[in-house]
Amino acid sequence: MSESRALYEQVILDHNRNPRNFKKLPDADKSVEGFNPLCGDHFTVHIKLDGEVIQEISFEGSGCAISKSSASVMTTVLKGKTRAEAEELFHRFHTMITSRPDAPLDEASLGKLQVFAGVREFPVRIKCATLAWHAVHSAIEGDAAPVTTEET
Repeated sequence: MSESRALYEQVILDHNRNPRNFKKLPDADKSVEGFNPLCGDHFTVHIKLDGEVIQEISFEGSGCAISKSSASVMTTVLKGKTRAEAEELFHRFHTMITSRPDAPLDEASLGKLQVFAGVREFPVRIKCATLAWHAVHSAIEGDAAPVTTEET
């Protein structure tokens, strides 16, 4: 195992064990539920906006290590971003995670999100990694309906 891959796995395990922003956000402007019927991952993402800026973001629920750590990292990178910046990160993340395992990474634009590049080697886990992202994408678009991975 390469040194960088081992570091990435440590980051994913740490966010799974100690998820950041793992709480209900009572005064959220938007809350969207995401569900993966294939494996049972189930999260609700909460967003509080200040104009176009994501002032606060959190999530709650349960799921596998990949889905929980992805939601945790997502909240850390989206807090303070505008809706447009959040949408851009959603598309970058989605493009990376659904690309071929040997596709080059745009490390500069992905930042810490590149820790999930290894998921590309396990297609069944892609929906786990993108579940919370699809919920945020839906919330930003103003759709409060629950999101399932079977729709994405």
